[in-house]
Amino acid sequence: MSLKFTLKRFTASIAITQWLPHYKPAFIRWDIVADITLASFVLPESMAYATLAGVPAYYGIYCCLAGGLVFALFTTSKQVAVGPTSAISLMIGSTVALLSGGDLTRWAEIAALTALAVAAICFIAFVFKLSALVNFISDSILVGFKAGAALSIMSTQLPKLFSVDGSGSHFFARIFSLLQNLSQTNWPVFLFGAIALALLVAGDKLLPGKPVSLFVVIAAILVVSYTAVGGYGIHVTGVIPGGLPAFAAPSLRIKDVDGVTELAFACFLVGYIETISAARTLALKNNYEINPRQELLSMGFANLAAAFFSGYVISGGLSQSTVNDKSGAKTPMALIICSAALAMILVFFTGLLKNLPEVILAAIVLHAVAGLIKIKELKRIYQLSRVEFAVAMIAFSGVLFLGILKGVMVAAIMSVIFLVMRLANPNVALLGRIGNTGHYSDVERHPDNRLLDNIIILRIESSVLYFNAENIHHRINEYISAYTKDLQLLVLDLSAASYVDVAGSSMLLQLSRELHRKKVQLKVVEALSGVRDILRKQGMEDIVGHISRRVSIDTVVNEFESGKTINS
Repeated sequence: MSLKFTLKRFTASIAITQWLPHYKPAFIRWDIVADITLASFVLPESMAYATLAGVPAYYGIYCCLAGGLVFALFTTSKQVAVGPTSAISLMIGSTVALLSGGDLTRWAEIAALTALAVAAICFIAFVFKLSALVNFISDSILVGFKAGAALSIMSTQLPKLFSVDGSGSHFFARIFSLLQNLSQTNWPVFLFGAIALALLVAGDKLLPGKPVSLFVVIAAILVVSYTAVGGYGIHVTGVIPGGLPAFAAPSLRIKDVDGVTELAFACFLVGYIETISAARTLALKNNYEINPRQELLSMGFANLAAAFFSGYVISGGLSQSTVNDKSGAKTPMALIICSAALAMILVFFTGLLKNLPEVILAAIVLHAVAGLIKIKELKRIYQLSRVEFAVAMIAFSGVLFLGILKGVMVAAIMSVIFLVMRLANPNVALLGRIGNTGHYSDVERHPDNRLLDNIIILRIESSVLYFNAENIHHRINEYISAYTKDLQLLVLDLSAASYVDVAGSSMLLQLSRELHRKKVQLKVVEALSGVRDILRKQGMEDIVGHISRRVSIDTVVNEFESGKTINS
């Protein structure tokens, strides 16, 4: 029975077994169209990102082929497409350069090992149901991080556009090196790349959703192959091995490479966020739901496949997923067909790619990452919250000064710090009566509200936890000290406190004892069930009376004002 149950659970985790039996023949036409469009889009883009990662350009095709095929078996998204992404590729390139000591063979081996480590992290996160952890990184911080990542990536590609040296460990060092060497610009290479970049930008405006980058690649190959342009120092990708990638386990182990675990965790964090972001966006648009935990499994198996087929870390990307959606993809079958198309290209047509100029790949990267800089979104964050804008700028600066890998860590740490800061200093609102009604709201926001004689009404607007209990206690005492009349009743509204821990309940017990000694009544109202339970266990009812879910602020106030004993 247990074996049957285990097999049933495992089968249920293979998403294709859920949707393939219901696959409609009418979908095949749309999925084939989407496949052709998607393959045309990811072919040049994946090669460009592979050069960013420091591995041979065709490794990017391997990533899309193997990773996309396996991802389709497990994903709950109908349109998400996986492959190399700009941020992950730069993280791999900049970090593995140090880990490998510049040895290109070891470089590729470490890149594959990182994909294997990411797969392991995904599986661990799946088993322990950790999919919600990425929610700790706020959207504001991601906007700042992505803008910084885009500029950092651009700083690695601009030297290729000008055909000059632009080495450096971070954005400012690379830009300084580029400016120093601008006098050595190879103008034919620059002109070739600038024209390609202009065509890509124009294509976005005039032919949205079309594989313009493929047309640019084909045109560039033809120009280099049949004109004398190649004699002006335009470097090409060279011969791409024909045939499918060989199946082989990474030759290194995690213990063999110091620093690969940190790199894998950062790639996992960025990759999973990108995947879920794309999946949720497209699911909302197409009116269906995804399973975020299941996407840990699909991303894990996709990276496992990439690791065993000469690839590196992959994730879902919004750009290729949007292309897949706009092309009419109805199911993950489009990914399977796309992988088949890429396999055919590797088997039969690699000879056509040998004259692909490297500057064209640089132009494709520059064009792709420019969309990560959301100026309007940064302005909106600034208008809504100066604090969140400041945190976004810290993430932005962290990437530029420290690099993408450390920038990811800075973004993650800042997310946690920002969350803790907000929880550690929660608002305790002073409430007043709204006119002659039985309703009460924040006096600071509604100055016309009426404060009551001999009564203070406070609302704690967060959970009461060990790290904010002292601040809440201090804030309550400030209200008591500032009260100039004869205080006889303090009403504590806990409707906004979803949880009270041991330290928080101890603080409230201490407060009740302090007020009891001062002959001030304390009444707790609107407390949720879990909060009532822990306060009762602490013995607060012995001091403040029964803590009931049925008693409101107005009930307590009316009983006090009528001179009745408050027994709530």
